[in-house]
Amino acid sequence: MSEQENTSIEVHNLTVSYHRKPVLWDIDFQLPKGKLIGIVGPNGSGKTTMLKTIMGLMKPDSGYVDIFGQPLDKVRERVSYVPQRESVDWDFPADVMDVVLMGRYRKDNIFKRISKEDKKIATEALQRVNMLEFAHRQISQLSGGQQQRVFIARSLAQQADLYLMDEPFVGVDAATEESILRLLSDMRENGKTVIIVHHDLQTAYEYFDHIVLLNTRLVACGPKEKVFTKELLQEAYGGKLTVLSKIGDLIAKEVFPVREPEYKEDKKL
Repeated sequence: MSEQENTSIEVHNLTVSYHRKPVLWDIDFQLPKGKLIGIVGPNGSGKTTMLKTIMGLMKPDSGYVDIFGQPLDKVRERVSYVPQRESVDWDFPADVMDVVLMGRYRKDNIFKRISKEDKKIATEALQRVNMLEFAHRQISQLSGGQQQRVFIARSLAQQADLYLMDEPFVGVDAATEESILRLLSDMRENGKTVIIVHHDLQTAYEYFDHIVLLNTRLVACGPKEKVFTKELLQEAYGGKLTVLSKIGDLIAKEVFPVREPEYKEDKKL
């Protein structure tokens, strides 16, 4: 398979601004198919902006994004997107099964009747995130972690080839995070490509194959072993990460810092 045939996303010469301030600057990278990929970097480094631009939710000042060698509009049905939970209005009147079934609609069949097969796929998706018992619960009545699992189930029900997830583990307990990471690893084994905005370096190193390290500019992109080096993490984080002084020693021991409890992604980016 050629490099182009093995590429899920190509980002070329991408610059994106927010209120006239560059958030991403002249970014170039290619991501392989069939991998679990993390987008990491400090607060305000443009991680969420990168996902929104890939999904066409933000317009770049320059450059382009190709997905499977084509513009998004040509392959939209092969792509599934899970936004940050905080960006969703959770008061809309729908139960859990209704939300998951939304993943079965397509642009050309938005008024179609839901089939038995659709319901079967949605049920299986809820089972995979351990939320089937809540199928008829109103989405607004769930905890934050439960809502996040429902949105992941909706994404699974779409049966896409590429999954983009923006901080999917915020508000999710450690046991649930681990079970979802195992699920995403299984999806990778079935040929799916999963790209996650994440800030926990330990689980990123443990579970992800490939890393995009951002801080407005692209610091590094490649297999995790090549990206998680003292020099590159220093370049990306500077003094912003409170555990940075410990990272060099931890890398030497092949141990990574646990999640920063006070770390919070800037919701504007």
